[in-house]
Amino acid sequence: MRKTAFLSVVLTLVLSCAQGENEFSDLYRNLPFQMPAVERPDIPSRSVDIRDFGGVGDGKTLNTEAFAKAMTSLSAKGGGHLVVPEGIWLTGPITLESHVDLHVTENAILVFSPDQDLYPIIDTNFEGLDVRRCLSPINALGAKHISITGGGIIDGSGEYWREVKKRKVSSDQWKAILGRGGLLSEDGSVWYPDEGYMKARLTAGSLNYPDPSLDELEIKTFLRPVMVSLRECENILLEDCTFQNSPCWNIHPLYCRNMIINRITVRNPHYSANGDGIDIDACENVIVKDSSFDVGDDAICIKSGKDADGRRHGIACRNLLISGCTVYHGHGGFVVGSEMSGGVDHILVEKCRFIGTDVGLRFKSTRGRGGLVEKIWCRDIFMKDIVTYGVIFNLYYAGVAATDMNGEAKEDIQPVDETTPVFRDIRFDGIVCSGARQSVYVNGLPEMPVRGLRFANSTFTARQGREVHYAEDVEFENVTENLI
Repeated sequence: MRKTAFLSVVLTLVLSCAQGENEFSDLYRNLPFQMPAVERPDIPSRSVDIRDFGGVGDGKTLNTEAFAKAMTSLSAKGGGHLVVPEGIWLTGPITLESHVDLHVTENAILVFSPDQDLYPIIDTNFEGLDVRRCLSPINALGAKHISITGGGIIDGSGEYWREVKKRKVSSDQWKAILGRGGLLSEDGSVWYPDEGYMKARLTAGSLNYPDPSLDELEIKTFLRPVMVSLRECENILLEDCTFQNSPCWNIHPLYCRNMIINRITVRNPHYSANGDGIDIDACENVIVKDSSFDVGDDAICIKSGKDADGRRHGIACRNLLISGCTVYHGHGGFVVGSEMSGGVDHILVEKCRFIGTDVGLRFKSTRGRGGLVEKIWCRDIFMKDIVTYGVIFNLYYAGVAATDMNGEAKEDIQPVDETTPVFRDIRFDGIVCSGARQSVYVNGLPEMPVRGLRFANSTFTARQGREVHYAEDVEFENVTENLI
């Protein structure tokens, strides 16, 4: 074992012991619902160094094979720590195996190659639908007891995958983007990384789903992956690392159980298309603590499938504790939806800060989703310079950003059936919003009003006061609105 690897693992073990089994017990005090304690994954103490498998951290050598060999070696022995020492480590996809910790040390930068040939197209799930997209740079399927730790930086080379709108960047940034090649839309307002992407985008039935008649390999860039995809996994830890510059969403746990997200930093350019921070999708028993988000789309987003696919899977997202997090740029700080067809319930969001975020607390859905969202508590949330709404419920969401909404409630009434989304029993206590376009905006459905909203002990400073459409049993107790 190399000395660097040995010291890194010893430090990890010492910290784990010092924190103890009940390190998150404070989060469970005064919890308004019952939730099992989430424990750290069981990772054996053995360690290997990526250099022992031919890895070279010079930023040029491709280390895909080295990571695969190291992962296979650890897995065959029952697991352990795969240590990535200081350096710049260029690689293709890394598949996590059970009982393995990917330990990216503090001075290590893990960079994923933009070479599309390294990322095969697979069957997966994205935005709540069963689809085909490229294999994610970091991925796991059905793994148990896995972690990514160490304090290093993980970079997805997203600039090679994403489209960019000219209006979202500075002139200098636009010149740099054009210098990468690619193609422009007919009116020159959008840059596409290649012809296949542009073809798929211009013929897509919706924003992220191409015409199925197109050749997958021709439009491969359009099928850009989320950076970290964890599907059907259990006992997960993401700690201390920085996750940045993802091709699409940054971190996407799907159908996972027992997960700890602790002290991570998630970054994407503010202009990154689909540049979400973390999308917790149909998962159960999750802690997100003391983490920072500065991203191009929704920051901390809760999902559970979309429309018929989501209802068919029928897996709710429930038992989440989100505490002590900070969100800077993002379309929403804490977000539910719009893909929530499997249901969302029993979530506590507390002691978070949203600074300069488009929306603070954002709840969105639309007809056709179905699903039940209930029993959510938001308390001690502090917001500053929110671009639009401190709190919003929009049941007419159809891929429209909150900044583009016209604020008009609809009048048409549709039959209530399994496709009708339901939002109820959601509480807000100790909310302080210093600066927003509007304090609270609720736009429910006439056939299914939002029900049981409670706002208490809160202060909103905004240009416009609260506005409520198609909602029942809504209470404001000790809520102050300062209009500016």
